[in-house]
Amino acid sequence: MRPNLLLITADQWRGDSLGAAGHAVVQTPALDGLARRGVRFARHYAGAVPCSPARACLYTGLYQMTNRVVRNGTPLDARHDTLAKMLRRGGYDPTLFGYTDQTVDPRTAEGDDPRLRTYEGILPGFTVRMRLPEDAAPWLAWLQRRGVAVPARGADIWLPAGGGGPEPGRAAPVYGADDTETAFLTDLFLDWLEEQRFSDRPADHKPWCAHLSFIRPHPPFVVPAPFNTLYDAAAGPAFARAATAEQDAAVHPLVAMVLQTATRGHFLPGAGAGLVSSWSDAAFRTIRALYWGMISEVDRQIGRVLAGLEAAGMAGNTVIMFSADHGEMMGDHWSLGKYGYFDGSYHIPLIVADPRRPEAHGTGVEAFTEAVDVMPTLAALAGLRAPGHLDGQSLLPFLDGAAAVPGWREEAHFEFDFRDVAGGRSHRLTGVGLDEASLAVLRGRRFKYVAFAGLKPLLFDLEADPAETADVAGDPAFRAVRLEMAEKMLAWRARHLDRCLTGLEMTAAGVVDARA
Repeated sequence: MRPNLLLITADQWRGDSLGAAGHAVVQTPALDGLARRGVRFARHYAGAVPCSPARACLYTGLYQMTNRVVRNGTPLDARHDTLAKMLRRGGYDPTLFGYTDQTVDPRTAEGDDPRLRTYEGILPGFTVRMRLPEDAAPWLAWLQRRGVAVPARGADIWLPAGGGGPEPGRAAPVYGADDTETAFLTDLFLDWLEEQRFSDRPADHKPWCAHLSFIRPHPPFVVPAPFNTLYDAAAGPAFARAATAEQDAAVHPLVAMVLQTATRGHFLPGAGAGLVSSWSDAAFRTIRALYWGMISEVDRQIGRVLAGLEAAGMAGNTVIMFSADHGEMMGDHWSLGKYGYFDGSYHIPLIVADPRRPEAHGTGVEAFTEAVDVMPTLAALAGLRAPGHLDGQSLLPFLDGAAAVPGWREEAHFEFDFRDVAGGRSHRLTGVGLDEASLAVLRGRRFKYVAFAGLKPLLFDLEADPAETADVAGDPAFRAVRLEMAEKMLAWRARHLDRCLTGLEMTAAGVVDARA
């Protein structure tokens, strides 16, 4: 019997912020338990940032250089296959709770189609049970029905009780721990799960497929009690950064641009237009404690999901995959959010729990894995054939207990495009044109190489400089390393240029597919 498939994603969840990853402070008992029942991939990386580009890699199995979703609002080309369409062809009905942040291809829309005015469109192939965009109108209406005093301006729901200010505090919002967006989606999923017991689908299509897409711990950084005071702001490791924001900005023009433009109000409601980079170490630590509280709040709801599967008698035939779209800087390099080339923005969690494969339960994988691996892995778990041109690889050998896989990648690859189509600010501040505002990263165990289309490259020795503060690209002692990494980057890009049709050939005998 084919398994049920449950893909859970959280937004902006760092790969190190997980109890199972060895974090000394963060408490994630539900996910730690899931890791004991599955396999945790310790070196898993997003393919791009921010949200739409990151999710395009996850949902298409293609690197950004091929899917070409470069910013929030860049359309997803309708020619691309998607995870949801693939599973639908295979007899599943992929059902969405949350959002996918994929913009419609304007060539497939006509007139004044409302989809042309938002980047928060739905990935083709999903049945939508609940669409919950950032404005969160369905959640706000639910809160009001529950007796919560919802402000006239919906966005004010995230203001701490008593209002916000320029400095971070611990005040909770007006809603409680059982009233969060995460709890709202979890309730809806558990109701739907109960309905699956009465499904009239044909016997060979009985297994279900759901995507729970939680928006937290994405900012605004506010969380209800008890999570707002769960963590001591003084606890935890030092931030990965230079001694001052000015020193970090001096490393590269892209970093300087972000530190000179990112404002506080984007991350903390009511915090105003002051620069994030001007916050003190104590302020960053307070925000980090709130972020960890948000992580624990999401983990609590994931615990409810896992308990619901057990209560429904479905845990034994449900494959669960947990990951994130991208990471969060969270004070590293005097910044918040996601951008650039730093590990904090790209290193994300991945746990895959397949009850049919108990021999690998509780194990960890140190090989480099990437968001593009999700689509081919779900295909393999469902007994389906993934499209042959995908950039990702199935993780099934690791789930079957392999410690290493011959020919597996030796580095992680990720990309960032900082063009500003609508406003042009990034081009004015960096001096590069529309098609020069991009970078690609080759991240190995020791070295990280960053190639820019229109700015100087970077090279970091992560053994000597794990915080990524000292660029050695211009150091003659590292010239050979820089050349080797540049050649590897070129080879990677050459191997993965759009392969959708390059494995096909028309012959007198018909179509030959070399990737079949």
